[in-house]
Amino acid sequence: MDDLDTRLIALLRADSRAPAAQLAKALKVSRGTVQNRIERLLATGVLLGFTIRVNAADDAQRVRAVMCLEIEGERMAAVQMALRGVPAVTAAHTTNGRWDLVAELETPDLPSFSTALDAIREIAGVTATETSLLLKTLRF
Repeated sequence: MDDLDTRLIALLRADSRAPAAQLAKALKVSRGTVQNRIERLLATGVLLGFTIRVNAADDAQRVRAVMCLEIEGERMAAVQMALRGVPAVTAAHTTNGRWDLVAELETPDLPSFSTALDAIREIAGVTATETSLLLKTLRF
C-alpha cells in the first residue's frame, strides 16, 4: 500500500458508493487508475467489501453491544470457530488483560439479543462474559 491507496481508502470510508470518476478527480488520477487500485485492494484482501450506514433514527430497534469473553485454557480456536456460527457476532478481537476476546454483537431487537447472549454463554470454553450495550456512537 502506498499513499494513493491510503487516500483512496479514506475516501471510500467516507462514501463507499462514490463513483470512480469522482474519486479520480479528488485524487488527481485517472478513472482507470482508481478502478485498478480498487480491484487490486479487493484481490489482495485489503478491502473486504463495501457497506452502508443507516441513520440511527431509522434503525432505532437495532441492538448493538460489545461482549468481553474469558476463555478456558487452550479453547480459543474452538470458541472462535463457534462464534462464527452466531449470526449476531459481527466481529471478534483478541486482546490482552482481563478478557481474552471482545466480540461485537448486533441484533434487530432485544429478544434476538437475549438469544445471542445465551448462545455465546453456552459455548464450551467460555468461562465468563461481560456485555455492554452501545447506546450512542460518536464519529471522529
